[in-house]
Amino acid sequence: MAKYSVIYDASAIKSGMDAIITFNLKDFPYAELSKYDIEAIHPDEFIYSQIDLAPAIACGAIKRQRESLKNPPKSKDEFLAILQKQQLPQTVSALKVYIELI
Repeated sequence: MAKYSVIYDASAIKSGMDAIITFNLKDFPYAELSKYDIEAIHPDEFIYSQIDLAPAIACGAIKRQRESLKNPPKSKDEFLAILQKQQLPQTVSALKVYIELI
């Protein structure tokens, strides 16, 4: 296991976290994390689940994030294209359904 993974595991354990949200799932093996009731979750899965649980709240937060991009501003479609490039395909699919809210 990579050195930085051990550090993140320790901080998650110490702080009582339920999950580590990371693109780097390979450095957070289930066997190790499950000892502490912690799971590693890909950001796409996490964001998608937040949209599914509370679409208005999640989309409101996503809209604020999009609107904070000012140089240059991003249209809804441009923002979705950025998310797609950032390996968030489930998130993009969900947001297309709620495009008017972002």
